[in-house]
Amino acid sequence: MRRTLALLSAGLCLLSIPTAFAQNTPPRNLILFIPDGLRAKSVSPETAPAMAALRDQGVNFKNPHSLFPTFTMANGSAMATGHYLGDTGTFSNTIYTGYSVPPAGNTVVPFIENDDVLGDIDNHFDGNYLNEESLLKLARDKGLSTAAIGKLGPTLLFDHTDRADKPGPHSIVIDDATGSPKGAPLPDDFKAELDKLGLPLKPPARGENAKAGDAKTPGTLVANVVQQAYFADVAAKAVLPLFKQRGKPFVLVFWSRDPDGSQHNQGDSLNELTPGINGPTSLAGIRNADNNLAQLRKALDELGLSASTNIIVSADHGFSTISKQSKTSPSAKASYGDTPAGFLPMGFLAIDLAKALKLPLFDPNNGNAPVGDNAHPKAGNGVLGKDPAKPDLVVATNGGSDLIYLPTGDKKLAGRTIRALLEQDYVSGLFVDDSLGSFPGALPLSALNLKGKAATPTPAIVVNFRSYASGCAEPTVCSVQVADTVLRQGQGMHGSFSRGDTMNFMAASGPDFKAGFADPLPVSNADVGFTAAKLMGLDPTTKGKLIGRVMTEAMPNGAVPKATQETIRSKYAANGLRTVLAMQRVGEQRYFDAAGFPGRTLGLDGETTKQKTAGK
Repeated sequence: MRRTLALLSAGLCLLSIPTAFAQNTPPRNLILFIPDGLRAKSVSPETAPAMAALRDQGVNFKNPHSLFPTFTMANGSAMATGHYLGDTGTFSNTIYTGYSVPPAGNTVVPFIENDDVLGDIDNHFDGNYLNEESLLKLARDKGLSTAAIGKLGPTLLFDHTDRADKPGPHSIVIDDATGSPKGAPLPDDFKAELDKLGLPLKPPARGENAKAGDAKTPGTLVANVVQQAYFADVAAKAVLPLFKQRGKPFVLVFWSRDPDGSQHNQGDSLNELTPGINGPTSLAGIRNADNNLAQLRKALDELGLSASTNIIVSADHGFSTISKQSKTSPSAKASYGDTPAGFLPMGFLAIDLAKALKLPLFDPNNGNAPVGDNAHPKAGNGVLGKDPAKPDLVVATNGGSDLIYLPTGDKKLAGRTIRALLEQDYVSGLFVDDSLGSFPGALPLSALNLKGKAATPTPAIVVNFRSYASGCAEPTVCSVQVADTVLRQGQGMHGSFSRGDTMNFMAASGPDFKAGFADPLPVSNADVGFTAAKLMGLDPTTKGKLIGRVMTEAMPNGAVPKATQETIRSKYAANGLRTVLAMQRVGEQRYFDAAGFPGRTLGLDGETTKQKTAGK
């Protein structure tokens, strides 16, 4: 019933849109600019003048939301389709596919920020693993000019089913793999245009920006300037002039790797929590993305396209500084050659669960080799059980949250796993597949719109990790989280249910948006995808019902719906912990602020944990 009401609510919003917008006459253009990992409160006229100007002159979405788990591919799928993750099946950057993926080294838990991997998963799941139509495919099918430029993985998501061997026009897709056999092929006339402009077909590598360092060596001290300058030049000097020459409406997606890449790898605070992701390298990453946006806006002005082009800026997620500390984890008490003493190793969740459940641990990224004492899985992922080819439990390691799969659907094992997780101080909130039943201390996946029409396997348990503020005037800017990652304490990560990770930067400007408007209503990346489609007059055929809404309040004479706040709480577990979800609603549309155990998640203000002795 709630899904039906959500669709009805979205439909009412559409009916409220002014006639000129609904008919989209004359057609507008759209640029969707995605500054990966940009925190809402980190943008100011000093740190990011172009984005601050667009926000202040256009629409300032003051109540923005990344979808949980707050990862790149997950939120990329929402912007590409307008659907929540329960429909797209992109539950994180690393997921369990249920089969060995050859381009990912024949692992069942591939990292999907890779064009080859996405193509293989598409082929396995009937040609479209997202199970929904993407923005650029819809636009391309309607005869619009389309392009996606930027970071490897999420860039392709916007037209991932486009294949060179299919007839008809194709999107221009340019990412890290362009110019290699693994990249999407480009039209010959466009390659000739790049050559005329002196732009190489193959993008430059990230260079120093790609260096993450190790436990003894700091990471990068430079932003991803050279690579992104190339992408911005291609967009501003080649793609936009071509689109103007065609004389048709266009959709351009520009996915900026910065500030994400620089915040992840920054070497400003090796093994220290401060300055964390607020040091000079991270600030340089923010300014780098800002410069790219400024260049695109300047090109629109020079081409006479500004008056007919809407720009939506939406980061995929916020960001936090990494903590590797735990007082309860067995893995933190062991010794590893690449991990400082007393710190959590990569793959700590898989290691700790194997010990608690007394199950053998194998490494799916190393030919299912056994993981011995004082060792950790190569990529953090783990398959648990006597037979690694038929695991009882699979851990997909991601960062600020991890995914646990139970291929056999064993409810008793689910209960044992949840009890083990509740004993760890780095855990803050558990979400369990509805089909497994109800468990004290945990909330169902459906509460987060993680249960829908996904083609890929649905996680049995989503584990959120502890987060807190390190101490600053704006807590979301100095968020810290425990993270299951190869990166080090003091570097950057995301993925948790902290408000620091869910509070992404969002703004919009253009002929179909209000000027100088501060929008107080909650909005999400699913809304971005759904609104983008409607701005361009596209009408997707949906399979799932977990869709965003059109952000009508941000449009001239658009309807302004009401928002409400709500808190959902699980039953108490035996040790007094319970998962609490703070959320907002617009009609039946859900917006998730923060969730976890009170006292362990940034953003759960005013909540308390019941103090009780285990077993009583």
